[in-house]
Amino acid sequence: MPLFSRQLPDADLMTGIRAGGTQRRLYENKLYEKYAYLIADGTRKHRLGEDECASAYSDTVLTVIEHVASDRFEGRSELKTYLYQIFTNKCVDAIRKKTTNRSSVHDALSLDDSLLQLPDAARSAIQHLIAQSDVDRLYRHLQDLGDKCRAMILSWGEGYSDDEIAQALGYNSAAVAKTSRLRCLDKLRERFRDIL
Repeated sequence: MPLFSRQLPDADLMTGIRAGGTQRRLYENKLYEKYAYLIADGTRKHRLGEDECASAYSDTVLTVIEHVASDRFEGRSELKTYLYQIFTNKCVDAIRKKTTNRSSVHDALSLDDSLLQLPDAARSAIQHLIAQSDVDRLYRHLQDLGDKCRAMILSWGEGYSDDEIAQALGYNSAAVAKTSRLRCLDKLRERFRDIL
C-alpha cells in the first residue's frame, strides 16, 4: 500500500510539513483531505454556504500549516482540536462579516434608482461607462492577484471545471483547485471592497 493512499497519523503529517522539501506539499494536501469533512460540518452548524465554509477551511489549513512549520503549534492539544478551533473562529468571522455587510447595504442609495431619473440616452451612456469602468477595474485587480490566481479565475469564468483547472495548473485534485479558486475570488472581492 503506497504511503499516501491511507490517512496518516497527525504526528506523521506534522513531521512531513516540518521537514519541508519536495514532499511537504503532499503532506499539506493530506492534512487538507483528512479534515475536509469539516466543510460540511460547518455548513450545518454555522449555516454558512458551502463556498464560505470551504474558504474558511482553506484559510484554517493554511494557518495550521504555518503554525506547524514555524513550531507555533506546541502540541498542547490534538492537531484536530487545534484545527477545529481555528476553523470555528473563521466561520464565526465569516458570519460577522456577512451580518455587517448586510446591515450596511440598507444604508446606501441605490444607483439604479438614481439612473431611472435620467433620460434614456443619458442613462445608456452612463451605464456603458460604468460597465467599462468595472471591466477595466476587474482586469487591473486580476493583474495584482498574480499569475496563478488570474489564470484560475479566468479559466473558471470561461466555464472550465475545477477538475480541468486542477489538471491545467498542476493541483493534486479538483477539491484543492476549488479551494484555491475560492481563496483567489475572496482576494478579488476584498480588493473591490477596499475601493468602495
